[in-house]
Amino acid sequence: MVLTAKIFEVREETTLATIAAKLREFREPEIVKEGDMEIELVTDVHDINAGNNYLSGIFSRDKLVRISQRGKRVPVVKTIDAYIEFRNYSDKTLLTVAQEKNFANSAATILSRALFLNYKSITEAFIPPEKMQEIHETNPEGTRLIWFDQVDIPGVDKLALAGPSLMDTSLYQEYLSHGKIWYIVYTTRSGGKIIGLTRNGVVTAFTKMPESEFIDYIVSSIFPLIR
Repeated sequence: MVLTAKIFEVREETTLATIAAKLREFREPEIVKEGDMEIELVTDVHDINAGNNYLSGIFSRDKLVRISQRGKRVPVVKTIDAYIEFRNYSDKTLLTVAQEKNFANSAATILSRALFLNYKSITEAFIPPEKMQEIHETNPEGTRLIWFDQVDIPGVDKLALAGPSLMDTSLYQEYLSHGKIWYIVYTTRSGGKIIGLTRNGVVTAFTKMPESEFIDYIVSSIFPLIR
């Protein structure tokens, strides 16, 4: 099973204790009408746990889905969960949301509003292009795919290197002179994990592993890349 997470940065001055207190009080209900029924959908954070320099919990959001049942469309409440973790790292407070990027973006926006009463206090993390280059250049044999964006060639939005082309140093340098690395898939030197990484902090583990191990990898190997 593929694991995905996205990393964000908390831009407001705060403490983990303050965040924990606000999350314990956070519960956002929404009433939706379905025919003559009123259905409550809830967004909240539960199972909050504080540790050394981190605060974790489960972000849950209900959504209404409709399933076929003997010729009828029946409304059912589905809850989507995401492990979230706020962590003090260097001079930053980083938030990791372990879910696909669209849900993670939505969760970050909701948490920003709940914690800081605005939508801009939790922003995407940023990994400088030169750090993306280092991943490939320090272990080119482990790279499986590179996507370049911000390409300056007219009519070309993206460039890609895969397969044997990855070992063509001249071709890599040519592509690098025309764009920046946006996405890279690589095999780690330690443990042989296959990881995908984007410059805005989306991390994907293509190698099967427990979610806790995935989070540990993000903290130990991806956090140091963030500017």
